[in-house]
Amino acid sequence: MLLSVAGVVGIVAVTDRTAKVYAAGGTLTAGERVTADDLVLRSVALDGADKHYLRDGQIPKGGLVVTRTITGGELIPSAAVARDAEVESARLVLQVDGSVGSAVTAGADVDVWGAATEDRADPDGEVAPPAVLAAGATVVQVLDDKGLVAGSSNVAVEVLVPRERVARLLQAVADGQRLTLVGRGGRA
Repeated sequence: MLLSVAGVVGIVAVTDRTAKVYAAGGTLTAGERVTADDLVLRSVALDGADKHYLRDGQIPKGGLVVTRTITGGELIPSAAVARDAEVESARLVLQVDGSVGSAVTAGADVDVWGAATEDRADPDGEVAPPAVLAAGATVVQVLDDKGLVAGSSNVAVEVLVPRERVARLLQAVADGQRLTLVGRGGRA
């Protein structure tokens, strides 16, 4: 009988085609740093596709940065995380003009638009039309508006923007432009 049990255990071990890959314990947003402690290790049968997912032992000591929103329970695609040197975006906190819609939540894809104010008109009195300052930004979080200037209708929103757009956004802030978030697709 012991020989029979050992044989079955041996067959199962030889035919086991599962791989240990990481899954998100909760929703992870772009720009978030994760370590192995933040993730859940799962044994799953991927029929050789495990090379496309973050596997056991692939997370460096300093962790990885999430490059797109990953929902809770989702297996972590290798393409959805990067080392610091590979990250091509930056987090900024922007004061958005007016309120934001209920769909502007963590993980929402948005475009950041800027509009010059009347006091920034050219000598002919013309104000430049609104323009997209950063396409394809991701909302990290809508911050609590307590502590903002009394009577202000602005809302602070932390966004992840492409690095090449950071200077343009900071210049718009310095110029006093009104910033607005416009949703891309269904979430925002």
